[in-house]
Amino acid sequence: MKPPHHVRAPLITLLLCTATLLLSGCQTTLFAAINTTDQRHDIQQQRNIEFDPPHHLALNIYRPEHTEHAPIVVFIYGGSWTHGERQWYRFVGTALAAHGVIAVIPDYRKYPQVKMDGFMQDAAEALAWTHQHASELGGSSDDIFVMGHSAGGQIAALLATDPQWLAPYGMQPRDLAGFIGLAGCYDFAPIASNEKDMLGMFGRTLAEQQRAQAVTFVHGAEPPMLLLHGTADKEVAPSNSISLTHTMQAQHEDVTLKLYPGIGHIALLFALLRPMHEHAPTLEDILAFIHSHPSSITQTAKAHAG
Repeated sequence: MKPPHHVRAPLITLLLCTATLLLSGCQTTLFAAINTTDQRHDIQQQRNIEFDPPHHLALNIYRPEHTEHAPIVVFIYGGSWTHGERQWYRFVGTALAAHGVIAVIPDYRKYPQVKMDGFMQDAAEALAWTHQHASELGGSSDDIFVMGHSAGGQIAALLATDPQWLAPYGMQPRDLAGFIGLAGCYDFAPIASNEKDMLGMFGRTLAEQQRAQAVTFVHGAEPPMLLLHGTADKEVAPSNSISLTHTMQAQHEDVTLKLYPGIGHIALLFALLRPMHEHAPTLEDILAFIHSHPSSITQTAKAHAG
């Protein structure tokens, strides 16, 4: 049921001010305001769980109040690979947990502290930590999805396509139940000469930059994918999601592309908040994808039952 109009209107107004706040550098204030609009008392929260002590990296967990074999989503947030904090994305965790999904939101090191190899290793370690502790969280290691928005979508997509990142943990992309990309960067080479940060973190040659492209690594052993993108996205072109879709289809892999008319880069993510769902059914499409791709254990059980 939708919130009353007098509740929805102020929240929608807040979200429409997002671009102005972001441009003025007030991300912390913005996300704090958003998170205060979605207070829930039926969700268990565990914060500041250290998964990488040497680098002081931690994660937050959001769980349904009654958890038993729930699917798990590891969410990698965006921020141009240079900024962001896991606390900002509490609204993502609560949105998923409110619908029976365990959400894990880790931090990772940013550029210029590290280049691509550094933040990829951090994300892989967070995913491996989740895989190792899945049963303790109330889920299953066979029912873990990786999801990312924007730069986080690029990181998550590489975890789901390039086997080198999970290999040190005895895992491979196909071990994931699925990949969910929200306006991710999957096919953005060559990088323009004026993009100094991107050249610094991904390299100046085309060969170096192709290591960052999920489309480079699709070879027929990837998990199912759901790719969401707004057609009005001015930050990350929808062609990224379209290209990855075509690459997956060329390998006859399971991929679903959803393009939302008139939706921009940030609005796609903020549509996880209930007042925005009439503009882009981000949450509904994510939940439908998760529940249509049950864990391998469940699939095996069903096969034997049949």
